[in-house]
Amino acid sequence: MRISIFWRLVLTSLVIITVMGGVNFYALFQLRQLTTMSTQMASYHYPAVESAKRLLGSLYAQLNSEKKFLATRDRTFFANWTEEVEEFQRVLQVLRGQERSTRGLILLQETGELLKERLRLFNTTFQAVTGTTHAATPDYERQRDSLTDRMSFTLQNYIDLHEARVSVGVTESRASAAQAEAVTEQLVLVALMFGLGLAGVASYTILRPLRELQGHIKQIGQGNFGASLHIAAPAELRELVDSVNWMGRKLQEIDDMKTEFLAHVSHELRTPMASIQEGTNLLLDEIPGPLVPEQRMTLRIMADSSKRLMHLIATILDLSKMEAGMMEYRFIPVDLQRIVGISINKIRLLADSKHVQLVSEPTDQRAWVKADASRLEQVLDNLLSNALKFSPEGGIVKVHLKPDQQAGVLEVSVSDTGPGIAPEDLPHIFERFYQGRTKVKQAAGSGLGLALAKKVVEAHGGKIWIESERGKGATVRFILRLTKPEAKGEP
Repeated sequence: MRISIFWRLVLTSLVIITVMGGVNFYALFQLRQLTTMSTQMASYHYPAVESAKRLLGSLYAQLNSEKKFLATRDRTFFANWTEEVEEFQRVLQVLRGQERSTRGLILLQETGELLKERLRLFNTTFQAVTGTTHAATPDYERQRDSLTDRMSFTLQNYIDLHEARVSVGVTESRASAAQAEAVTEQLVLVALMFGLGLAGVASYTILRPLRELQGHIKQIGQGNFGASLHIAAPAELRELVDSVNWMGRKLQEIDDMKTEFLAHVSHELRTPMASIQEGTNLLLDEIPGPLVPEQRMTLRIMADSSKRLMHLIATILDLSKMEAGMMEYRFIPVDLQRIVGISINKIRLLADSKHVQLVSEPTDQRAWVKADASRLEQVLDNLLSNALKFSPEGGIVKVHLKPDQQAGVLEVSVSDTGPGIAPEDLPHIFERFYQGRTKVKQAAGSGLGLALAKKVVEAHGGKIWIESERGKGATVRFILRLTKPEAKGEP
C-alpha cells in the first residue's frame, strides 16, 4: 500500500525528531556526569582540603601559644592554647564525619591519636590547671616537636590525598568533556546528514511524480493526447494522475472527432469547389460568351478565392492523412537545389509586386537527399510563402543550403526580414491553426502551413525549428539526410 504524502511527511519528521532527541539525550547525559564530578569536587574535596589547612594553622597556633606560655607563665596564653586545642578537636571531628575514603579516615584517625598523645605529654609535664607547674625540659620539647611534625606530616598527606583526587577529577572531567564534545559533534553531523538525506528522499518521492505529471501535462498542451502516464505515486497524486489521464483520453477523442470532421467536410467540399473553379475558368475563357471588364474582374476574384480554398482543402486532407498514418511517400534521390529553384519561381512574380528580393545562395556541390520531391516542394512553398507574406516592402527572403558531408546531413534555412516572432509564440508555432500574435495587413492565412511542413520533414527523418527575435525577422531551419545521386529504392 502506498503511503500518503501526509504520512510521509509525518513519519519523516518523527524520525528526524527522534534522531535529534537521541543526540540531545546523549549530550545531556554527559553534561550531568560533568556536573556530578564538579559538584563532588566543590562539596567534598575542596572543603576537606580547606579544613585540613585550618587544622595545620591551628596546630602551629597551639605551638605558638604553648611557647609563649612557657616563656611568660601567663595564663592568657594558656587559655589561648586551650581554645586552639578545642577548635582543633572540633574541626577534626567534623572532618572525620565527612570523610568517605578509607585512606583519609586512617590519616585523620592517626592525627587524632597523635593529638591525644601530645595532650598527655603536656598534662604529664605541666600541671598548670592544678596549680603546680614544672619547667620545660629539653626532652619534653623534643617529644613535643616530634609529635607536632608527625601531625603536620599526617595532615599534609591528607591534603595531598584530596588534592590528588581533585587533580585526577579535573583531568577526567577535561577528557570526558573533550570526548563528549567530539562524540556530540559527530552525532550532530551524522544526524544532520541523516535528516537531510531522509528529507531529500521524502521530497524526491513526492516531487518526482509531480515533475513527470508536469511533463505529461505539457505534452497534452502540445497536442499529444494519446499517451497515458503510469507512475508510482502517493495516493493523493495517484488520483490526480488518473484525472489527467482521463482528461487526455477525452481530449484525444475530441481531437479524433475534429480531425474526422475536417477530413469529411474537406472531402465533401472538394468536388463542388472543383466544379466552381472549372466553371469560373470557362467563364474567364469566354466559352459561354464575351465578358465586360467588370465581369472579368469579378470572375478573377472568384477564381483566386476558389484556388485558395482548394489549396486549404488539400492541406487539411494531407494533414489528416499524415496524422492517420495513411500518407504515401515516394522516396528517391532528389537534388534539393533544383526543388528550391522551382519553389522560388512560383512566387517570383508576387515577390516582384511587393518589391521583395528573393535570394538563393548557391552551394559548391549538389545537395542530394532521399525524399519525396513533391512533398519537399510543398514544404518549401509554404516556407517561402510565409517568409514573403511577413516581409515588408523592400525586404529580403533568403534560402540557404548548407551540406555537412562529415555529419551526413543537409541544413536548409529560409529567412526573412519581417517583424519576427514573439518568444511566447515560438513553442506553439508548429501547432495547427496557430497564427501567433504578429499580424500583417493583407496576410491572411490558415495556420496549417508550418504544421504540414513539420509533418513532412519528420516523415523524412529530419528535424525542423524556428529561430527569431522581435524586429529582426525569422529563420526556419530543417535538416535532412544526405544521399548519393545513384541511390535507388525506399529508405
